[in-house]
Formats: sequence, C-alpha cells, structure tokens
Amino acid sequence: MRYLAVLQGNATTEAGYVPSAEEMAGMGAYVEQAIREGWLLATEGLLPSARATRVALAGGDHTVTDGPFTESKELIASYALLRVDSREEAIARATAFLDRLGEGEITLWPVFEVDAAPAG
Repeated sequence: MRYLAVLQGNATTEAGYVPSAEEMAGMGAYVEQAIREGWLLATEGLLPSARATRVALAGGDHTVTDGPFTESKELIASYALLRVDSREEAIARATAFLDRLGEGEITLWPVFEVDAAPAG
C-alpha cells in the first residue's frame, strides 16, 4: 500500500527557511537510504505558500487565488510518497522522520489503489 505523507508548513517554512549544507547532507543521506530500502518512492520540499496558486471550480465558475495562504491547515512544507505494508508502518516512518526534524506534524493519506478497490 502507498501513503502520501504531507508535512504541515509553519512560520519557519513560510519565511522561506533554507536548510544548512549540513542539514541538506544529512537529509540527503536519509532519503537515499530510504529509497534503497524501497519504502520511499518520492519526496520534495515545497516553496512557501506565497508562491502557490489555488484553482477552484464552484457553480460552474473557476476562481484562481494566489498565496500566501494564512490558515495553518493550508500550509504544506513537503510531501513524500511511501510504500509500506501497513498503516502502522506508515506511522512509524512518519514518526522517525519527525524525530529527525525535532518537531512538526505529518498527515498520512492512503493512496487509492485500483486493484484494492472493492468490486462494485
């Protein structure tokens, strides 16, 4: 099964925080190892919401809203696509990542798998 892990943004990420060379090297090694182990499929950091755009459709009308977005629930700092055997493993992987960061919040979204969908 796959999970999309979404790291919530915060005031630091919204300010455009750039990790130090040491932090980048440490995270790079962690990501490389996770990819080799097969549980990390993809990951990227995101720019602050001031660079984001929301496109919506309601009542037949499209709206385009440029960031920044002010509600903390709307802020995303990064994402990762995980391949794991269970929800518990996804939680363990997210917990280990947060331990590396020292703080943060990750939401785990199960990815719809066509072959796992109930027959209709």
